[in-house]
Amino acid sequence: MAQVEYKDLLDAGVHFGHLTRKWDPRMAPYIFMEKNGIHIIDLNKTLASIDEAAAAMKGIVRSGRKVMFVATKKQAQEIVTEEARRLKMPYVTDRWLGGMLTNFATIRKSLKKMQGIEKLMKDETTYKTLAKRERLTVSREKDKLERVLGGVADLTRLPAALFIVDVKREHIAVAEAKRLGIPVFAMCDTNSNPDEVDFPIPANDDAYKSIRLITLAIGKAIEEGLLERKQDKDDQRLQEEEEAKRAEDVKLAQAEGESTVEDAEVSPVVAEDSEDQQD
Repeated sequence: MAQVEYKDLLDAGVHFGHLTRKWDPRMAPYIFMEKNGIHIIDLNKTLASIDEAAAAMKGIVRSGRKVMFVATKKQAQEIVTEEARRLKMPYVTDRWLGGMLTNFATIRKSLKKMQGIEKLMKDETTYKTLAKRERLTVSREKDKLERVLGGVADLTRLPAALFIVDVKREHIAVAEAKRLGIPVFAMCDTNSNPDEVDFPIPANDDAYKSIRLITLAIGKAIEEGLLERKQDKDDQRLQEEEEAKRAEDVKLAQAEGESTVEDAEVSPVVAEDSEDQQD
């Protein structure tokens, strides 16, 4: 499990919320106090939420399903992109396209279009025959699609869960996931509604250090889930090999047993033949 300590949260400024006048009353259970007009998040609640979210996330990944990272705010883009790529998980860090989940078939068409353009550009013979303006148009189209859909290029089916930084900003993604019954793990600041997500993590979703700490904690849980899945596969393969070997041994033993019985049936006849020859 991701080992995040109270001091780590404190050093990263996870406890700093928004101005009290900007708060959402539904975040009240996660607020410790008010100081200088700013709400302070209860880090004990944050620790408990991280542990709960990490355990659930690990279970999802262990079953072999994908988790989509969503963070389009500038201070979150770099760390979320790096972590998602490291774990080979889909991610959206440029712009959330409406219908990315609820209209996934159309998104798949756009992905096929992007793959077609990439194939065309790799085929130098065909690509060089295009006019200069056409090549420029194709190149721009590819860059645009790659910027928006590059993180989900390998996604062949809907993700099993979403990890979101700032539910208020990514409200469309939250709404789509909710409509499809996809669980949402999210960082919730004091201006957010934690009731909209399945696994809220009360935390400062504006500071880079805070985003990085929570994202890496979730990433660590995903990594552990992937390792456990690999171990499960290895154990299953070994078990299947042992069962196959055992079945082969049983067959061999049965074959040897049948051979012994046949020899026992033949031997009296041989004995009688030898007596007849002596007579």
